[in-house]
Amino acid sequence: MKKLLIFIALCLVGELASAQILNPVKWSYAAKRLNSKEAIVYLKATIDKGWHIYSQNIAGDGPTKTAFSFHPSKDYVLNGKTIEPKPISHFDKMFNMKIGYFEKAVIFQQKINIKSKGKIAVKGKLEFGTCDDTQCLPPQEIEFSVGV
Repeated sequence: MKKLLIFIALCLVGELASAQILNPVKWSYAAKRLNSKEAIVYLKATIDKGWHIYSQNIAGDGPTKTAFSFHPSKDYVLNGKTIEPKPISHFDKMFNMKIGYFEKAVIFQQKINIKSKGKIAVKGKLEFGTCDDTQCLPPQEIEFSVGV
C-alpha cells in the first residue's frame, strides 16, 4: 500500500511539473523606422498548434484579452492605439458572448512618433491569456524592450 501511495504522489508531482512547463506562446519584437520622426513597433505572438490567444477587443467579463502598456519616455510618444489584424470570431458558450482570438501567429503594431535622435528603446509590458480546447493557462505578463 505504501508503494502505491508513493507512486500516486510521484505521478501527481509529474503532472504538476509538466503543467508548469507549458509555454505555447512565444513573443518576438521588431521595429521599422518609417522616417526620422515615425516608426512602427511589431509585437509578434507565435502560437503552438491547438492553442490560441485572445483579441485586445473583448468586452465585459470574457477571457483575458491581450493588452499592451508602454512605459512613458522622453524619446517617443504613442501615435494611436495598438492595432491587430481581424481575429477569428465565434460565440463562446462558456462566456456567453462572441469572442475574437488568434491561432498560429499574430502581429500587433504600435505606431510611435520619435522625439529624439539616434537609437531609442520602446519598453513596456504585455498581458495575455491562452487556451486550447481543454484548458486555459493563467494569464501571463511579459516585459519587452524593442530597439528602434
